[in-house]
Amino acid sequence: MEEKRENNLAWFYCGAVLFAASFLLLYLVRKADGMAQWYTIHIYPVIVGTVGRVSGWFPVSVAEILLYTTIILAMAGFFRLIFRLALKKGGKKEAAHYFSGIWLTASILFFLYTLNCGVNYQRLSFSEQEDIRTEEYSVDELIRVCEILTREVNFYAEQVTRDSDGLMVLDGSESGRAVKAMYSLGKKYEGMAGYYPQPKALAGSWLLSIQNLTGIYAPFTVEANYNNDMTDYNIPFTACHELSHLRGFMQEEEANFIAYLACMESDAAEFRYSGSLLGWIHCSNALRREDTEAWREIRGKLSEKAAPDLLANSEFWSSYEGKAAEVSEKINDRYLKANGQADGVKSYGRMVDLLIAYYN
Repeated sequence: MEEKRENNLAWFYCGAVLFAASFLLLYLVRKADGMAQWYTIHIYPVIVGTVGRVSGWFPVSVAEILLYTTIILAMAGFFRLIFRLALKKGGKKEAAHYFSGIWLTASILFFLYTLNCGVNYQRLSFSEQEDIRTEEYSVDELIRVCEILTREVNFYAEQVTRDSDGLMVLDGSESGRAVKAMYSLGKKYEGMAGYYPQPKALAGSWLLSIQNLTGIYAPFTVEANYNNDMTDYNIPFTACHELSHLRGFMQEEEANFIAYLACMESDAAEFRYSGSLLGWIHCSNALRREDTEAWREIRGKLSEKAAPDLLANSEFWSSYEGKAAEVSEKINDRYLKANGQADGVKSYGRMVDLLIAYYN
């Protein structure tokens, strides 16, 4: 028992040190100009090239496996604790051991989050690094970009493979093609160059669906994961979006913009269709808020071949509307604001600004 008590104290102090180190690092990168940028250029790529490479050896999501394993172990430990308390056989010492383990696990996860994600929020954005300047834009400029994207969608809509319902279908090579697209993008933008492990579909994609999430970056294992249950046209764009986080670009609107650029660098029509259609959705939604008549005109020019994909996508996410999705959105909103994205979930719409700046 004395040995277990010493372990508990060691776990507590180790957890305290890790939490303190994490908070100190997050404080320093907020206050010290250039520190986060230096970190994402010199340190984070090493982490991606080691941890990300090892995780990439596994064909399934290591983060997902660890999640399920942690839940099972936590539940087993909890029931063991309840059993000991009920029998009055060292229940208090067992409780101290259980909660010190929870504390240590939480501190390790927070430390990994800080190293592989938290610091990166303070780096230069992709648009700043590549000198893509956003500003106030006119409705005419927005219409012009919508027309460009409409032409792109219409062109690639004719080239993709479709099923009997008219829906775009993938052939299973999307993970490898996503990596290839990101490597191609790295040849044009220095900040995107580097090692990319293959993005992975989650076996339990429903966990993302109920939260209205298309994908997720796992900082603990440095993996890009995506929702494999959603409409296929979403997957190439989402895979590239999540991979962009492995270059240290954490802001969601930036990741969306990078995903668009990467998809358009791909030699696969499915990727170009995915990128142009997602870009079209963002921009046309913005146009609809600004000028309904202009939006109707743009919508009327969109190929009818895109209609089944848009309808299937709408029906898919509508089936998951509910309390879980609302809670997830609120949590995500607060998370984004806590990491410097003042508009929270609204920041996703800034992709429109970046697209207009890019085409201008």
